[in-house]
Amino acid sequence: MTRIKYLYPHWGSESLRLNDFFEVVNSNQFSGIEIDIPEKETFKAQFHKELDLQRQKNTNFILVAQQVFGVVKETPQEYMQKVLKKLESLIDFQPTFINSHTGKDHYSFDDNCRIIEAIENFSLNENIPVYHEIHRGRFTFHSATTLNYLEKFPNLKLVGDLSHWCVVSESMLQDQDKILHRVGSHIYHLHARVGFEQAPQVNNPFAPEWDSYLNQFITWWKQIIEIHYETDAFTITPEFGPFPYMPQKPFSKEPLSIQADVNIRLVNYLKEKIR
Repeated sequence: MTRIKYLYPHWGSESLRLNDFFEVVNSNQFSGIEIDIPEKETFKAQFHKELDLQRQKNTNFILVAQQVFGVVKETPQEYMQKVLKKLESLIDFQPTFINSHTGKDHYSFDDNCRIIEAIENFSLNENIPVYHEIHRGRFTFHSATTLNYLEKFPNLKLVGDLSHWCVVSESMLQDQDKILHRVGSHIYHLHARVGFEQAPQVNNPFAPEWDSYLNQFITWWKQIIEIHYETDAFTITPEFGPFPYMPQKPFSKEPLSIQADVNIRLVNYLKEKIR
């Protein structure tokens, strides 16, 4: 039976000192973290130090390092070189696996395939698993077109963030059961965030008006985990994010919910619902 390991996101905790961040991780009994490691050398040096301390305390501590870039004008070749350089910079941190925001939605199928192939070769050569996140703007932005890539790369592993497909299709994927089933076996890590037809994140999944949405996502997550029933462990990162994912009140810019509280509560809820 699959054991579920919950990871804490660094996204939204950038204002915390690293030792305080890891205190949140440990006090809430997370098995590891997921982080887009900043390029600042002072941060990387301190992160190395804190990460070593965590690994001394827990040899099974999980690190998921992200490869993610903002939008800039660049050719597919320029993009690919930038991504490979980023991936190489993560080797020294010895990540359990890398979550890659791969490709671009407007690149051609062939260009995205060349990028995927380069990343997969990196993964094989460095013996570091790389999972490609389902996300708007990437090659995985659309459910049905993702199947074309899975046909070409049958061993491709994905990070499941289904909220993005809800936004792209402006639906709760109620007519895409067959696609979700085909993709499920390729999802090896989940981002637990509840979205809806118009945005990738509801303001608070525990508000009664979002009950049906929370239940739908839990159903999807259970189905994906059941596919991997015989694996030793399956990882989930609760990924409710800060603004602009978190809606704000106008003028005051006060968030409608506290991101950290939602993520911690969601994990406790999932521990009851997903066994």
